[in-house]
Amino acid sequence: MSDTAPKSAFFDLKATHNPNRWTLEVTPSVCVGPPRNLFMFGGVGLAASIKAMEGTTGRRVIWAAAQYLSFARPGSIVDVDVEVPVTGRFNSQARSRAHVGDQEIITASAALGERPDDLSEQWATMPDVPKPEDCPPMERAQRHDEELHDHMELRVAKGRYGEARKDGQMSDDGEVYLWARPKDGRVIDSGMLAIIADFIPSAVGNAIGKNAGGNSLDNTIRIRHVVPTDWVLCDTKIHGVHGGFAHGRMLQFSQDGELMATASQSMIVRVHD
Repeated sequence: MSDTAPKSAFFDLKATHNPNRWTLEVTPSVCVGPPRNLFMFGGVGLAASIKAMEGTTGRRVIWAAAQYLSFARPGSIVDVDVEVPVTGRFNSQARSRAHVGDQEIITASAALGERPDDLSEQWATMPDVPKPEDCPPMERAQRHDEELHDHMELRVAKGRYGEARKDGQMSDDGEVYLWARPKDGRVIDSGMLAIIADFIPSAVGNAIGKNAGGNSLDNTIRIRHVVPTDWVLCDTKIHGVHGGFAHGRMLQFSQDGELMATASQSMIVRVHD
């Protein structure tokens, strides 16, 4: 067990005297939502859960899945309690419970570890898109209070955001390609990939041609191979929308085309018009 968790973008997960408990202060920089009604970004909650389980087991995450149950508000302290019911020679099975007092916020499960195997290949191919510097920034509403997007740089290689998505026309393929990175230059690791994975709902508006997004019900991330990179290309696809819910996935590539992770999510569709 490590006594400190590696710092991920935007948040500082702290160890306690209990090797199975970690704490996270909820600041505006890890939050999203309307002004005066901010809440902790779901991807930050999953990232903190991953870092807590990695810190407790001393092993890297292979996959992790979170179920979002409630909201944590700025000024609160989230406790992340880790259980490790199974520890094998090469991998561990863990779960975590993130809560504010008695209010459960996120429940997560994960497998962690690595086997001594030199086999490495991928069959997913990064889309042929312009470089990040040749893509326009994602359009977002102007605001005066701090929130998570202020600490992210997002550039659109394909897809409709802002006013462009309000034409009422359904997308032909439900796809968007985004370049993403933290503005503060922090390392892109499993936690950062978990945060970026929670941008899947941002593709809903492009898919349905409306000013829309979604509230995440869950998030699953599968880590293949994290490599040094300045940017992550997010190949995101909304598979379908029905009954007020949407389902989508994301492939996450390094700048040189290495498939680092895949993610999937279900969400409540929110049309803001």
